[in-house]
Amino acid sequence: MLSQYMEEFEQEPFEVGEFIERLTWRTNNELQNSEEFHPVALHDTFIQTIKDLKILQEKQQSKCERLEESLRQEKESHAKKIAKLQERHQTAIDVFGQLDEKINSVAGKIMHLGEQLENVNTPRSRSVEAQKLLNFMSEFLAAGPVIVNDIFADAARLSEAADVIQKLYAISQDLPPGNFAESKRKIEKKYDEVERRLIEEFATAQKSEDIERMKTLAQILSQFKGYAQCVDAYIEQSQMQPYSGKDIFIGIVPLCKHHYEIIQKVFANPQQVMSKFILNIYQLKLHQYAMTKLEDKKDEEKYLRTLYELYSRTLKLSTDLQIYMSTIDDDLLQKLTQQIFMKHLAGYAEMETKCLTAKCSTELEKFYASKKHQKTETTKGFRRNMEVLIATRANINIAAIEDYGGETFLSEELAINMLQEAKASLKRCRLLSNETELPGNAIKLNDILLRFLMHEHVDYALELGLQAVPLAEGRVFPQLYFFDVVQKTNIIVHLLDKLCHTSVIPCVSNTPKYSDYVFKKRILMEQIETKLDQGLDRSISAVIGWVKVYLQYEQKKTDYKPETDVDTISSAACLQVVQSLQPVIVQIKKCVDGENLQNVLTEFGTRLHRVIYDHLQTMQFNTAGAMCAICDVNEYRKCIRELDSPLVTQLFDILHALCNLLLVKPQNLQEVCTGDTLNYLDKSVVRQFIQLRTDFRIIKNTNYLKGIIE
Repeated sequence: MLSQYMEEFEQEPFEVGEFIERLTWRTNNELQNSEEFHPVALHDTFIQTIKDLKILQEKQQSKCERLEESLRQEKESHAKKIAKLQERHQTAIDVFGQLDEKINSVAGKIMHLGEQLENVNTPRSRSVEAQKLLNFMSEFLAAGPVIVNDIFADAARLSEAADVIQKLYAISQDLPPGNFAESKRKIEKKYDEVERRLIEEFATAQKSEDIERMKTLAQILSQFKGYAQCVDAYIEQSQMQPYSGKDIFIGIVPLCKHHYEIIQKVFANPQQVMSKFILNIYQLKLHQYAMTKLEDKKDEEKYLRTLYELYSRTLKLSTDLQIYMSTIDDDLLQKLTQQIFMKHLAGYAEMETKCLTAKCSTELEKFYASKKHQKTETTKGFRRNMEVLIATRANINIAAIEDYGGETFLSEELAINMLQEAKASLKRCRLLSNETELPGNAIKLNDILLRFLMHEHVDYALELGLQAVPLAEGRVFPQLYFFDVVQKTNIIVHLLDKLCHTSVIPCVSNTPKYSDYVFKKRILMEQIETKLDQGLDRSISAVIGWVKVYLQYEQKKTDYKPETDVDTISSAACLQVVQSLQPVIVQIKKCVDGENLQNVLTEFGTRLHRVIYDHLQTMQFNTAGAMCAICDVNEYRKCIRELDSPLVTQLFDILHALCNLLLVKPQNLQEVCTGDTLNYLDKSVVRQFIQLRTDFRIIKNTNYLKGIIE
């Protein structure tokens, strides 16, 4: 049991309550009749368990005492070991200090001895060096040809020969020119010969990429006056091979990166050498490449694309290579780029405007040619106004309306092509124009776009569309194409706005040209909106005018005043009008958008209401006819629901309520007139509708109309 108790005590977490519960449960299970409660058995179990736990406690206490004694002994043992180690460590420190003092003493003696040796050896070395130079100088001072010394003939001793001849050359510069002219000439000749051999040796080492040898030779040549020739030779040989086939830009950055690492290792002044390396690329390689690419100006569009590509890639190249330039040459690459393209940038703006004008003009000509249309001068509305006036006064149509078979003469594809050309031109303009000329150049390009796209294309199409709208109050249902003109115009204007925000405004914002741009655009948009409003007004007038004429001629008096009882259905004239109007509403919703859509639909609905209201005022209604009128108004109400206009819906609801006045019994007129719909109407309006009843003469003298007629 003791081992079992230990297992339970070692469980984490240990709960006393759970331990007692388990003890009770085991005691009950050991009894035969476990369902009954046995307090005596439990008492005995608890007493025995307490005894066991005391025994277990004594054992654990004894075990703890043994472990504590063992721990104390180990602690004392380790303490003694640490004390011994500390004594040994202190002894080592003392020995190290003594050794350090001895080393310092010996080092001081050695340094003193070295200084004494140097003081003795330096004069001696200088004397030997001077003697050596005097021996070489004597050979150059002797009359006749120079006897070639071994040092100058042995290629392996080129570095030593370079040191000697460089010093001799420096000495010769101080000799008087009279008696020593010949000697100076011999030294200079040998100097040039050694210098040339050094440069040739440097070039050979460069071919094999022997960095250490190149570094040694560059250090030697740095003392010679031809050091610049060494740098030039390195640059010329490095740039001798083509960079990357036909495209020079691809290989320049990797080339510079590769040679920058070599230049840093070889030359003592790597920044100056690298600057000259890049300068050579721009002035020779890039300049010649650009001139070759831009020499043909016959195809102006290709020329401009090439100029933009070369200039943009050169600017990017300058940015990539800036890390290799010294801080004093921050703007050098920018100046070199301007030098390369200066001649081409000077005439860029004129060529760009000329090219965009030609492209837009060509696009327009191709479009009208595809439509087999010859542009003509529009009448600006004067002829149209005269036709309307004569047709209204004389009730005749003096000329047929030319609708061009429904052709709008507006092309989204043409607009996109022009906008793409303008976008490309503005993109080039933003890069190739300098800061002061950029706003003016951008405005010029924008003016060209507005001229061809908006004035010569959209405005011309609007004029044709206005002339093609049928005259109002015709007896034939009008064919309306102006709504298509509106749709395409809106699309083109949206595309133009998008281009202006992305390409034009960034070029002119925060400049005096911005106000000029805003003014021109506002004037243009006002002209376009005015003509769109005129066309929409004429189109609505044409439809509503047809409704008026159609009802006038096709609505029979007997529809609303039948002599016999007939089925209560809508009149044929009403159904025809509704059937004709539904496609018009669909077309308006398709072609007009934004706030204009709601305005146009509301205007359309209010005009339709006025025509139907006036039409009903010309009729007289008996009971059966009133039922027919209500059916007609219900058909109109179904039709105008598609307009989604609360105002129009309200107007037709009122009209429906007014038609109820034609149907209700005379004694109920007072109640209907004071209802929610008609109560706020002017009494004269209500009175006019009541007078349309065929029994009005009978009921007007009764009390049914009291308060309405008065």
